[in-house]
Amino acid sequence: MTDSTPAVQALDRLGIPYRLFEHTRPIESLEQAARERGQEPGQVVRSIVFRRGEGDYFLVLMAGPGQLSWRKLRARLGVSRISMAAAGEVLAATGYAIGTVSPFGLPRPLHLLADDSVFLPDEISLGSGQRGLAILMRSADLRQALGEIEIGDFAA
Repeated sequence: MTDSTPAVQALDRLGIPYRLFEHTRPIESLEQAARERGQEPGQVVRSIVFRRGEGDYFLVLMAGPGQLSWRKLRARLGVSRISMAAAGEVLAATGYAIGTVSPFGLPRPLHLLADDSVFLPDEISLGSGQRGLAILMRSADLRQALGEIEIGDFAA
């Protein structure tokens, strides 16, 4: 397993502190991932890719097992329809497979939104772009590294 993914390289370029965690077995649930990382499920940040229209994608960060409110997302974006991106669309838009998506190291900028819950714990973990490898970092450093991001209440 290599630890040099586009996400890791992007964090290195930004000078943002982080550490990597390598799982020794396949991850089957968010709870398992949190437990193996020594975290609570609310510390695991999911990166979810949505489609607004043809070739128009955006990325939402959500903490733990919380559900997103599609109504709130549509209202925030001022659109009447959104859909989750299919596996091929996720790969094309982010360069990452579903389950490994990171908001860092994207091939082109995506509109980023984050639920407030992402920044509640002091430490979080998120996708690194490689299956079985997670990025652990302080939520304050995540917020700084993300730059232009819309933060709000997007929970159902």
